[in-house]
Amino acid sequence: MNRRTRTVVLCCALLLLTAGTVGPAATATDGPQQREAAALTGTAKLYRSAGDDITFSFDAHLAAKDSGDPTKATGTFEFSHYLNDFGARAKAEVDCLVTGGQVAVVSGVITESDLPGAEGKRVGVTVHDLGRHDRLGYSWAATGRPGAGNEPPQCVSSAPFEKVRKGTGGFKVVPWQPEL
Repeated sequence: MNRRTRTVVLCCALLLLTAGTVGPAATATDGPQQREAAALTGTAKLYRSAGDDITFSFDAHLAAKDSGDPTKATGTFEFSHYLNDFGARAKAEVDCLVTGGQVAVVSGVITESDLPGAEGKRVGVTVHDLGRHDRLGYSWAATGRPGAGNEPPQCVSSAPFEKVRKGTGGFKVVPWQPEL
């Protein structure tokens, strides 16, 4: 390869490299994206030896601008529990989210359910994000089923005592790092 061809190839390579690394940053007008303050997302089924079908799904977020107030969290979570022909499901609107390391506690008020008396009641859930071995706990383990027992305060639940069914662990926790 002659000198002129080598120079053109080198210049083109440098141009492509700079366009890939500088291009998007040079056109950004809002500055760097700030990560959300906390989050809990994902779906998993719980393990029960009797074969219960128990599913929990989360889409809970605390925006960076609300880092100092976990009660400004938004999103929803859903859960269901069926065994044979008996069971119920519920959907809750998030009213608080606190995370630390790989553990999240989320609470919310039930907005939809086929469980009598559950709508309008607060529940809390705790998740320990351990990859394929996630664990989960819920407030009604101590307070009675939603709608039939006491309601926990915002961001209160039980320890994550339940095991997630093998192959279904899919929870993701974004740790909260408030300024103290």
